Amino acid sequence: MKFILATKEGMTRIFGEDGVARAGTILVADPVTVTQVKTAAGKDGYAAVQVGQGVRRTKNISKPVLGHTKGKGYKAIREFRTDDAAEVGATIDASVFSVGDTVQVSGLSKGKGFAGVVKRHGFHGGPRTPGQKHTERSPGSIGGGGGRAGGRVAKGMRMAGRMGTDRITVTNLKVLVVDVAAGRIIVSGAVPGRRGTLLEVVSA
Repeated sequence: MKFILATKEGMTRIFGEDGVARAGTILVADPVTVTQVKTAAGKDGYAAVQVGQGVRRTKNISKPVLGHTKGKGYKAIREFRTDDAAEVGATIDASVFSVGDTVQVSGLSKGKGFAGVVKRHGFHGGPRTPGQKHTERSPGSIGGGGGRAGGRVAKGMRMAGRMGTDRITVTNLKVLVVDVAAGRIIVSGAVPGRRGTLLEVVSA
């Protein structure tokens, strides 16, 4: 399995050999370092490769993490489930991917703060008539008064609240460009997050 950590830089347009323009997202894929290898036969009970990316001041990292990484201040540490062999200290860069590879990209979507039910869940709201006063964007009944669920608010009720910052995975993206020297990968389509969002790129 091919994998790497990358940050979202922005979107662009790529013209293929057939002359068709395709939307693409530029990912900054700096080299990552293998920090731990887990095996199914070991104490962890599953196979995985853990990698670290970026640089962070060691004073801002807890001592357990510093001990785990042998004193190296990685900005981010992620784990990928794979049976592929790897060695601690090995580096992985953008060269693992080739043009035409199919990948999936995972990351956190943009945070949008506290939102009401119209924006968050697509509710239609109340009537837009002269008689209405305060119900234009209200959620309506939430199930109290001995009706649905016996006078309480049922679990999972769609209401106002924090919107965004959800883990999103976009599948079936094609690698359009690989620039190993610059550490850039361009994948087709859009990926979650804002500029600078840390993403996990994995071969499908």
